[in-house]
Amino acid sequence: MTPPPEVVRPELDGPFPEHIAVVMDGNGRWAEERSKPRVFGHRAGVESVREVVTSCARMGVQSLTLYAFSVENWKRPEAEISQLMRLLKVFLVQERRVLMKNGVRLRGLGRLEDLPQAALKELRNTEELTKDNDGMLLRLALSYGSRTELAEAARQLALDVREGALDPERIDDETLRTYLYDPLTPDPDLLIRTAGEMRLSNFLLWQSSYSELYVTERCWPDFREPELMEAISAYATRRRKYGGLAETEREAVGEEGAGA
Repeated sequence: MTPPPEVVRPELDGPFPEHIAVVMDGNGRWAEERSKPRVFGHRAGVESVREVVTSCARMGVQSLTLYAFSVENWKRPEAEISQLMRLLKVFLVQERRVLMKNGVRLRGLGRLEDLPQAALKELRNTEELTKDNDGMLLRLALSYGSRTELAEAARQLALDVREGALDPERIDDETLRTYLYDPLTPDPDLLIRTAGEMRLSNFLLWQSSYSELYVTERCWPDFREPELMEAISAYATRRRKYGGLAETEREAVGEEGAGA
C-alpha cells in the first residue's frame, strides 16, 4: 500500500472540485498545426496526462476521470487505432512508477473487453498493482460511450424486472445508477473540455447532469498544471444550486416572506 503524497490544496475563494472529469481533445489538431502525424499529438498528450494526474493527486482531488478512447473512436483508421492501443499499453506500463509514487488507484471504465488483449492485460495488471493505494482514484474511460452505458444499464434493469428481482414500482434515478459501470464514484463536480469544442461527446451524460463545465481553447498537449489551475479557479467562482436556490437567495426569499 502506497500512501498519497502530502496534500497541498490551492488557496481558493470558493469550493474545490473533489471529482474532475476531462475530455482530452485536440491531439490530432495540435500535431497537424505542427505538420506532424496525428500520433505525434497523442504522444505529446501523454505528458499532459502525467502532469495533470500528478497535480490533481497532490492537490487532494478525490477522483479524476479522463476520456481516453470512446466507442466512436473505433471508427478511426485502423493504423491510428493500432498506434493508440500501442501507446495505451506503453502508458500503462511506464506510468506505474508515477501512479505508485503519488498513491493513485487506476481503474478502467467502459467496454473494456473491446480492448486488444495486450492492452487489456496491462490495464488489469496496473489496476491490481495500484488497488491498495490510498490516494486519488484515476479512471481511464476506454471504449466508453455514455449512451452505450445507459443502454446496457437499461437492458440489465429490464432483465431483473422480468426475472422478479426488481419491482418496477420502486425504480427511481438512484436505482438506475446502480446499473452503471461505476455506481459508487461520486459524479464529477467539474468537467473540462479542451480544444474549444462545446459538446459532451457522449461522455458521462448521466453523471454530468449537474457538473460545472469549463471549456478551454488549449489543445490537450498544451494543457498542463497552469491551465488546470485556471479551470479549478473558475470552478471556485461558480454557485452550484442543483435547480434550487443559493443560500443568499434563500435568505432573500425568507426576508420577503417575513415582511409579507
